[in-house]
Amino acid sequence: MLGPGTSVAEVTHVSRHGFWLLLDAEELLVPFTSFPWFRQATIDQLVDVQWPSADHLYWPQLDVDLSVASIRNPDDFPLIARVTA
Repeated sequence: MLGPGTSVAEVTHVSRHGFWLLLDAEELLVPFTSFPWFRQATIDQLVDVQWPSADHLYWPQLDVDLSVASIRNPDDFPLIARVTA
């Protein structure tokens, strides 16, 4: 009997504008303008991402949970975030 499949999320590129996240065959841009809590994250913090379910991503070092749908369609999820210096 096989166990449940495990999906792997991978950060493939980081720039000053955001980072690209590979989810199976889909690559998504996560722009810092829409997701400001990632702007000050280290590379180690960004690449430590878990994909526990189809629409749930989690960055344990940053304690950030995101819906995959919010990355695909950020206008459908208006954000109010406070970034501290």
